[in-house]
Amino acid sequence: MNTNAIASREVIAGQAGLSDADRQLLRDSVREFLASRWPADKAVERASNVPAITTLWGEMATQSLTALGTDPHEGGLREIFLVFEELGRASCPAPMLGAVCANLALARDSSDAAKSLLADLHAGRAIVAAAFGAFDGDHSAGRAEQKGGALTGNIAFVEGSAGATHFLVFTNAPAGVCIVVRGASGVSLTDTPGLAVPALSTLSLVNAPAANVAVDKTTLQGVALIARLACAARALGAAQRAFELAVEHAKVRKQFGQLIGSFQAIQHKLANSLVNLEGSRLTLEQAAAAYDGGMADWRVFGASALAFAGPALREVAVQNQRALGAIGYAEEHEAPRHFRRVHADVSRFGGSLRARAERADHVLRSLGPEGGDANMRALPPLDMGQAAKAFRAEIRDWLAKNWDEVKRAAYRAKPFKDRGWDLEFSKLMGRDGWIGVGWPKEFGGQGRSPSEHIAFITEMANAGTPVNAHNVAENIVAPALFKYGTKEQQAEWLPKILRGEVTFGLGYSEPEAGSDLASLRTRAVRDGEHWVINGQKLWSTGADKAEYMWLAVRTDPAAKKHAGISVFMVNLRSPGITIRPSMAMYGKTFSAHFYDDVRVPDRNRVGAANDGWNVITGALASERVMIGASLMALLEKVFQHLVDHVRGQEVLRSDPVVRDRLGGLAAELEVARQFQLRNSRLVEEGRTGLYEAAMGKVFSGELQERIGQAALDILGSGGLLSEDAPGAPVAGEMEQVLRHSIMGMVGGGTSEIQRNIIALRGLELPR
Repeated sequence: MNTNAIASREVIAGQAGLSDADRQLLRDSVREFLASRWPADKAVERASNVPAITTLWGEMATQSLTALGTDPHEGGLREIFLVFEELGRASCPAPMLGAVCANLALARDSSDAAKSLLADLHAGRAIVAAAFGAFDGDHSAGRAEQKGGALTGNIAFVEGSAGATHFLVFTNAPAGVCIVVRGASGVSLTDTPGLAVPALSTLSLVNAPAANVAVDKTTLQGVALIARLACAARALGAAQRAFELAVEHAKVRKQFGQLIGSFQAIQHKLANSLVNLEGSRLTLEQAAAAYDGGMADWRVFGASALAFAGPALREVAVQNQRALGAIGYAEEHEAPRHFRRVHADVSRFGGSLRARAERADHVLRSLGPEGGDANMRALPPLDMGQAAKAFRAEIRDWLAKNWDEVKRAAYRAKPFKDRGWDLEFSKLMGRDGWIGVGWPKEFGGQGRSPSEHIAFITEMANAGTPVNAHNVAENIVAPALFKYGTKEQQAEWLPKILRGEVTFGLGYSEPEAGSDLASLRTRAVRDGEHWVINGQKLWSTGADKAEYMWLAVRTDPAAKKHAGISVFMVNLRSPGITIRPSMAMYGKTFSAHFYDDVRVPDRNRVGAANDGWNVITGALASERVMIGASLMALLEKVFQHLVDHVRGQEVLRSDPVVRDRLGGLAAELEVARQFQLRNSRLVEEGRTGLYEAAMGKVFSGELQERIGQAALDILGSGGLLSEDAPGAPVAGEMEQVLRHSIMGMVGGGTSEIQRNIIALRGLELPR
């Protein structure tokens, strides 16, 4: 860490942690420090060189890195994980794991043994290796028993023992942990070579003298969990570095006369890896932030991070090797060391199997969404700020008065195909100001932040409210009018949308234009103050119920593909329009609509003629955030219903396969939430976040399918029953969720197209 970074840390001492800017400065400083002290071309030969590691440790002490974990104001878990990530990236086996465990476990102890060890540790004179024993989580880890101030036992999988001066031994005794000096009698080490480099060791203790330090069991469990998360962060750094090498390779390596990065097979593999990397990063950051913020649920967030990151980072490591091919198979290449590190770190401490079991323990003791302590729900609540929390209370109060159980029951009694669209409810929302909560105040909205808007969407979804009638108007038409509409259009249309009085369908897709929207062929030809439209649109939800269509057409066929497009608001009662509804797979209708010499006034054109592509994409970021929030709310609700059913069935609740499946899904739902929150923050910062939104859509859309399939596996034949079948489990909801999931992977651009966006925009791979 350079002196500027040190100065920055001194300035913010006493605050609740580092700012994002300070954290980035710390990352840059650590990366620069390691690049100069532990260069990539020397990393492998130095990995087992004890003098080299000892020298490095002394230099890290001068940068205050050896004290991380002692004072949360000088660096909390986010800073600790950041350092571990950089160590993984640099393939540097600095003995940070033992140091962090010692700092966390001993910092509040006033005994001479603890104070002396920490003083030497922070000065770089001591190196601590942690022996977790019974707290390891691996059944083969062994343990040590304490009798009369001495320890006896064998503890496997000890990291950093080669240069260690002390061992921090976790025990189940009331004393908590014991400090053992390396050279003491009865202490011996046996290296156990394997995938991990440097090798792990087995610590053998035979009546070895030990200094007892009283640390309660809950604290030790927390320290052990932090050690697991730190190893996951280190694996993330290693996977990220090898991924960067794979991406760079794909940009320069040619086969069959083309850059391999232009092959869709390579692009999609690398896009998947980026999703896995970012999902791992976001959940680790959430767990660390929850710990630093004193949240009681930090352990639940930690289990989610471990349950996801284990298999996700292993898959990244494997795909890195495939992208690099034989070049990356040589040990002299950088990739193999990262492959080893990833697999070694995510497999320790019980790995993802243990994490999924822990996550399932929380899920299956949770309460349902309709009552009880919210902290006991399947997914722990997210802290989205006091404003969002207060806003949630307002929304719930309004719902209690205007969407009571009588109205909900009457709504649920409707045929499934008729639910979701209720113009009278939209007008009720409009009357009380609940449409346009995220609109700028200058246009009549409430000016709520994206976080508050997400809270609104979540509460409305949890209550099962029918909001589809005004959805397109509120979230697609209105944002376009803000930016591209004339003053007259804004004055005419926005008040009607706010009152819930006007409804729109979405007219984008055509027989030859699905995900490739710019290929649309429906034509509009200028005729004085009108445009004459001819063509066909497909798959429009709500077209058979809406009053207007938000219609994209081609107005200049000679222009380039993305030019020559215009957008109109078309009255669906106009002569020449034919609408043909058909039943979609998920149980509701969508429509084909045909335009035969339909005349539309020019005043209904939004934006300049031939500038429709900008109109369509101008509000795309906020639109995708809101769509993502709606999907996320649906997934949380569906998962909670499945969990509630399993909780009530002892045979399912105790089934280890069911528990493993639910624990994994809970972790994936947390990843989806974190993608959604990041996209919300990007919008709040005024950033487009195109490929980030694509990552969220890919992950959440495909997660809906996985939840539906898991539900059928868990429920068996009962899961196939619809809501009309007497006694259907979970009210027959799950088979419909599976059918609905196809729309999530196809609508708004298929998952494959989203992967193209990630590869081309996010990774800048060649076309």
